[in-house]
Amino acid sequence: MQNSLQSLRDVITGADRQLTAGQSAAAEVWATGFPALDAQLGGGLRAGELTLLGGPQGLGKTTFALQMLRTVAVDGGVGRFFRFEHDSITMRDRLVSRESGETMGLDGFPLTRVRAAHQVKDRTRGDLATRMSLVPGGSDAVAAVKSYADRLHLHRSTGKDTDLAEIQRIIETVMARGQGKPVVVVDYLQKIPVPGSTENEEERVTKVVEALKDLSLALEVPVFAIVAADKSGLTAGKRLRIGQLRGSSALAYEPDVVLILNDKFDVVARHHLVYDVGNAERFRSWVVLSIEKNRGGMDKIDLEFRKRFEQSRFEVG
Repeated sequence: MQNSLQSLRDVITGADRQLTAGQSAAAEVWATGFPALDAQLGGGLRAGELTLLGGPQGLGKTTFALQMLRTVAVDGGVGRFFRFEHDSITMRDRLVSRESGETMGLDGFPLTRVRAAHQVKDRTRGDLATRMSLVPGGSDAVAAVKSYADRLHLHRSTGKDTDLAEIQRIIETVMARGQGKPVVVVDYLQKIPVPGSTENEEERVTKVVEALKDLSLALEVPVFAIVAADKSGLTAGKRLRIGQLRGSSALAYEPDVVLILNDKFDVVARHHLVYDVGNAERFRSWVVLSIEKNRGGMDKIDLEFRKRFEQSRFEVG
């Protein structure tokens, strides 16, 4: 942790010392695995920064975060996923299906096939790799997940016990193991409890988002938190904006980066749908990821990614 008070000369001297020793003096950066996004963020997620991802229900916020954390682990980094809503088996199965799509494209197997491998109807025995060996590419997909599994940590978080102090303790435990600084994902921010709080949701969310920002700075790690939309942001056919994230205006002010997922169908001009019905179906196969805020670069930028949710992934190329 950096000193609380430093003169500018101390900062300059410290950076010069690192550069003279052949070390980088810049904040550490982790690629997200979405090249178009990384290009806008200066390489990816940065140490000491808080990134929020919002969007309507069912548009793949968890899929996006898990795919991103998979990239971190494949690249040799460490990921910590605080999951308030998904069990560990579901997360693993998503990754296995995603690996199939990574190597085989649309010829890969869907998530439903991985889930079916857990069912024992014929009294046959064998682990998941054995069962998936009956599917083209199945064993390779399981092996791929195992190759980075030690670097991707899944924490079963609850709205009762996993408060901010517990999240910080767990992150510090990972760092103490000598594996390096983790990329931290919280799914999702509004689920984090504030013990003893009798405040309304807006006040509680303000405390949580401020504390997550402080945590990212104190531990010099990137924190990536998923946020829910409020009722006004769930209207069909309407594009969700940063002001419609649920809970507090602090969700716009505190983070360094704010990303919003929208169905492309809800973003394009209506005349594209009225005069070409075929466009409506095509647009529903895509999401628009908007960089609504970016302290380190350009914002108000839209990026498009094709949904391949049957394989728990987005196409990034």
